[in-house]
Amino acid sequence: MEFTEEIRARFMKVSPAAIGHHIAGGFMKAEIKPVTDEMKVCGPAYTVHLTERDSSALYYALQKAPKGSVIVVDRAADHTFACVGEFVAEMAKGCGMAGIVIDGPATDKIALKNSSFPVFCTGYSPVTSIVTGTSGEVEVDIECGGAVVRTGDIILGDADGVIVVPEDFMPYLEDAEVKEAGEVKKREELRKGMIYNRREDFDVVKFFEYGVNKAIGDVKKKECNY
Repeated sequence: MEFTEEIRARFMKVSPAAIGHHIAGGFMKAEIKPVTDEMKVCGPAYTVHLTERDSSALYYALQKAPKGSVIVVDRAADHTFACVGEFVAEMAKGCGMAGIVIDGPATDKIALKNSSFPVFCTGYSPVTSIVTGTSGEVEVDIECGGAVVRTGDIILGDADGVIVVPEDFMPYLEDAEVKEAGEVKKREELRKGMIYNRREDFDVVKFFEYGVNKAIGDVKKKECNY
């Protein structure tokens, strides 16, 4: 299904957690976070693989990626050299990108925090990459934060982290919308004293009491066999 601006707007109203709760893979490691908690990103990935200290492929990606793309950068396990700072972020914004996700550090922390452009990274570094034109690839399958990312995959991230939404994204989006709509009522119920051992979908008390009784029975049975 085509990813439209209407669909992007719908995704921006739900949290990655509402989808991440139901997927078995496609979640990036917890270290990848937005530079400010208020930042949120959603859009089709445009992948970049940077090796060594060369960031030329990133500049190429900013010129070639479709507007609305999320630039997802695989730093090939490098955690020293920052490939994104204030000016790269401003350039990406000017090129119409939706955000940048890096499996590595950024730089210019204060400037990035003061910007409205979403940048997600593992931390910060005072040393940066350089443009040498000697390495790097774009639009290849990459690994970012432990998740496999392909160009065109839908990326969704907020203060909790980043997920790669499954290819058949509409059922996940629709379920997330239903879930978050229901959470309005659930918050009110929690304020009135609802507790999770009386959930409608699962009887926690019955489960644990049955489990404990079964365990005691198994121990007694074992003792009788001696």
